[in-house]
This record gives sequence, structure tokens and C-alpha cells, in this order.
Amino acid sequence: MRRLRHWTATLTWKAAAFITVMCCGLAALLGTLVHVSVTNQTVGEARDRALDRLTEATEAFEAGDRLPPGAGVDLAGLPVELRTLAESGDRGTMVGSDDPHPTMWAAGPASGGRALAVRVDYSQGVRTIDGLDRAILGSSALAIGVTLLGGAFAVTRVTRRLHGTAQVARRISAGDLDARVNDPRAEDPTRPQDEVAAVAGALDTMASSLQGKLLSEQRFTADVAHELRTPLTGLHAAAELLPPGRPTELVRDRVAALRTLTEDLLEISRLDTRSERLDVDAVRLAEVAERVVRASGTDTEVLVVRDVVVETDRRRLERVLGNLVANAHRHGRAPVSLTVDGPLVTVRDHGDGFPAYLVEHGPQRFRTEGGSKGHGLGLTIALGQAGVLGARLGFANAVDGGAVASLSLR
Repeated sequence: MRRLRHWTATLTWKAAAFITVMCCGLAALLGTLVHVSVTNQTVGEARDRALDRLTEATEAFEAGDRLPPGAGVDLAGLPVELRTLAESGDRGTMVGSDDPHPTMWAAGPASGGRALAVRVDYSQGVRTIDGLDRAILGSSALAIGVTLLGGAFAVTRVTRRLHGTAQVARRISAGDLDARVNDPRAEDPTRPQDEVAAVAGALDTMASSLQGKLLSEQRFTADVAHELRTPLTGLHAAAELLPPGRPTELVRDRVAALRTLTEDLLEISRLDTRSERLDVDAVRLAEVAERVVRASGTDTEVLVVRDVVVETDRRRLERVLGNLVANAHRHGRAPVSLTVDGPLVTVRDHGDGFPAYLVEHGPQRFRTEGGSKGHGLGLTIALGQAGVLGARLGFANAVDGGAVASLSLR
């Protein structure tokens, strides 16, 4: 049922069903009109012949001559309704229903309250109507088939263009801002513009505009980070020359935070421009996990369910895991664990969990919700570096509470 509903939801099927229903309705209407018209004409001609034969038989009966073949008084097989009509003094015709062969009866009054009747062979008329019905059915089926094929071909051309536009839209939403539909109709203003071309052109324009804005933001971020780097280096050197004391510690701490933020911005700008290159080597995940935990200086439990060796960039992998561990301690609550289960590495804390927007859409730079502290750039960098590694980084919340970040290196 799910497959049927999914299939019937397509525009091609709906168009095919609409064309079929309309063709069947039109064929039924025209076929009925033709059938009724020809049947009335055929029956009318047979009735006229029967009445003419009845007139001849009546004249012969009144003159005492021999009645023509097929005529007689009170003939056997004469329909009861027609006999009653003739005995009452009227003339009429009727197609017999009990005869072995199709027969057109005509009857009129005779002397003594009897019925003078004639019968005319109606087989040719019946064969004509039957042949016409078969021709109507055959031509209707052929017309429906041809129309359905032509309509399906025309609709398929439109739906193929719509599918192409939808694929480009999905690529753009996935981050490929270079994707374009490049519909020939939209690119050539001299050609007639249909609705699909209008949608494709609008999508290409939107992608170009979005790409331009993002490139401007990326250049701005990179320029700001580069401009901050030089004065921060001077501030760091000056802070080292200050006399020991609490104010000096505060200055050095803030300068270090600014330097870290600047380096993070530079790293994000490199990730945005996709200029990063991998240095692939065989690494054992358990060793990397233990090294990351030791370097973080945090109380993080390392659980090794199954250790494996993977081909990846050790430095970038350590960067991703380090950011995940730091985020768990900064925004979650202890205990924090790092689990290695084959190529799957998970970092879990027991805090309030990730915000709903982060689970659904991924980390967003400096975003905060509900007045709470945001997640900064750590998770954004982790997600970008995971993409460079060709790994998949997912974010979820545990059923019993806490945030779970999963890095799959498959």
C-alpha cells in the first residue's frame, strides 16, 4: 500500500489517470451518440419496410388476393402487445424477442377483430449495429491508447525537467552552491517561457545570489581574522612582559581566548573555501581516543568496545574528537565518556542535551536559544573537519538524558 500510494502520488501518474478518464468519458459519450443515432436509423428503416409490406398485405387481403410471403392473419409468434394493438384497430411495429432470428413485426386490423401481420428479417440491421459497436470499441481503445501515450510523453518531458530542478535544489540545500539547473528555455529569452523554465530560472538566480552573499561573508570572516592576528600577536607579546599578578593573569587569559577565536575563524574560513588537504595514514582509533583525552586534561572515561585501524588524517581526527570532548565538558555535565566501537566513535555527557535546532539542522555559528550560552565554533569546526575526512558526524540526545555526538568513519 505504501508503494502504491508513493507511486500514485507522482504527477505522471495523475496526468495519465486524468487523460485516461477524460478519454474514456469522451469515447463513451461519442460512442453512445453514434450508437443511438445509427440504431434509430436502422430500426427506422426496418420499420418503414415492415409498414410498406403491411400496406401491401392489407391491400391483397381486402382484394381477396394471395398474401405475400411472410404475411398472414393471426400469425404464430406475433408479439402479444402488437396483437392487442392490431385487434384494437391500430397499426404498429415491434422487434420480436422470442424469434430464433431477429425479426421486425408489423401488424394491423383485419376483418372479424383479427390481426393481419407481416414479419421482415432484421438480421442485417442487427449485424450492422453489432459491427458498429465493435468498431466504436476498437477505435475508442486505439484512440485512448494513442492519446495516453502522447500525453504521457508530453507530461514525462515536463516531470523530467521538474525532477532535475528538484535535484539541483537538494544539492544547493546540501551545500553545493555551484549547482545550477541551466534550463535552455530560461537561458534563451527568445524561446517561449513555461512555468518550469520560470521556476528553474528563479532557482538559479536564488543560488547565485545566495552564493554571492555567502562568499562575501566568508571573505569578511577571513579578512577580520587575518587583521586581528597581527595586533593579537603584539598583545600576547606585551602581556608576557607584564609583572606577575591577578590583573596580568586576566589579561593573558583574555588575549589567549581572542587568539583561539581568531584561529577558529581562520580554520572555518579555510573549511568554507574547501582548501583543506588530507594527510592520510593508518591510525588505531583507541590510541587516538586516549591521546585526545590526555591532551584535553579532563576527566573523560575512554571505553573501547572494539578497536580498529582506519585510514584517515590523524591531526584532523584529533581535532574533531577534541572539540567534541571540550564541548561535552563545557556545555554538558559529568560523567563524560568517549566510546570506540569499531569505526564508530561517540562522545556522551549527562547534561541537558543538545538544543532541538542543533539536532535537527546541525551546529550554527554563535547561535543561542532561550538566553542560554551558545555552542560557539567548536561543533561547527568539528562538523567541517569531519566532512573533510569523509566521515559523518551526527548529534542526538540520549533517552535518559545527555547529549550524544557520533562520528562514523565508514
